[in-house]
Amino acid sequence: MTTASLHITLITETFPPEINGVANTLGRLCEGLRSRGHQVELVRPRQSADQTRPSDDELLLCRGWPLPGYPGLQWGQSSMRKLLRRWTRQRPDVLYIATEGPLGLSALRAARRLGISVVSGFHTNFQQYSNQYGLSLLSRVVTHYLRWFHNRSSLTLVPSASQRLELERRHFERLDLLSRGVDSQLFHPAKRDNTLRESWGLSSNQIAVLHVGRLAQEKNLGLLKRCFDTLQDRYPLRQMKLIVVGDGPQRAMMEKDLPEAVFCGALRGEELARHYASGDMFLFPSLTETFGNVVLEAMASGLGVVAYDQAAASQHLRHGYNGVLAMPGDERAFCEAANWLLEDAEGLRRMRLNARQHASRQGWPAIIEQFEQQLRGVCAQRYALSAQPYVP
Repeated sequence: MTTASLHITLITETFPPEINGVANTLGRLCEGLRSRGHQVELVRPRQSADQTRPSDDELLLCRGWPLPGYPGLQWGQSSMRKLLRRWTRQRPDVLYIATEGPLGLSALRAARRLGISVVSGFHTNFQQYSNQYGLSLLSRVVTHYLRWFHNRSSLTLVPSASQRLELERRHFERLDLLSRGVDSQLFHPAKRDNTLRESWGLSSNQIAVLHVGRLAQEKNLGLLKRCFDTLQDRYPLRQMKLIVVGDGPQRAMMEKDLPEAVFCGALRGEELARHYASGDMFLFPSLTETFGNVVLEAMASGLGVVAYDQAAASQHLRHGYNGVLAMPGDERAFCEAANWLLEDAEGLRRMRLNARQHASRQGWPAIIEQFEQQLRGVCAQRYALSAQPYVP
């Protein structure tokens, strides 16, 4: 049991080439498990690139519903009968359910009916998103559903210690930590491109203030403008430019509010790495992250990171050593932290070096090995229970 390969089924409503932190994480986990010799079956909604591709032993496609306001993202349709037929014929050892929508719920129900072990992942703070959109009553309903959903799995994996504490406070059970890694060869300061900086209107000694992420209401992007305005007021003689990488429903409004900023759209791979490395400071004002992969990507690229003290930032940033932190929700402290970062050019240079050094040790292989052991542990529990003699 401890050395045999596993048949693992991963159920998700988002996956590469879609651009978001959940898709990126799941792509890494899937690729890593396969490289370790496991059979990984992927169940997800159809994407535009594979609408004519038939299902096979490693891929089962279902229909999806577009998410309003989020082009390219979708809910997966409930597929209970299809999953029961498939898993009766070819039974997985364990499921990893990464999203809690209709597809994830049908997978949970099918697994419980067939007696298949289930590990779930808490990847998105949907209940906090509801609060951001002024739907506090809906937030309570969503929290109740998420707790019900995850407490029916054998184990729920969360990406940060702060998220684990929050869920424990809300009576989620059987939680374990599975952090995130970063490709420190892809995201590297050596990819700094002065030609790209010149296209932004900056010389080598001027400041590129970078933000990378989805441009949506729940990301607290109003603080991005307020903080950048504060920096310009405090340092009127230092030319700086706000560079925004990403796309989403708030992009048009942000372009109107920030006419001098450079909007680069959604980027991936080498082009994304080049933009990171060509920046100097990274502002991350979000308060709704379960982790925040972009924090590690910015650190690996050698940027001075400003963030709230939660999720990935709480886990990886040491204030004044490899970045700066503010207490969650304290906008004044966030802006002051950014100002302090720019006060001392030598201090900023040192923090950027320390950020790169720390991130270079946060690779994916150790994360994938831990994930494998967590899946094995749940399988072992199921095996031990099934081996117990019947006592009338």
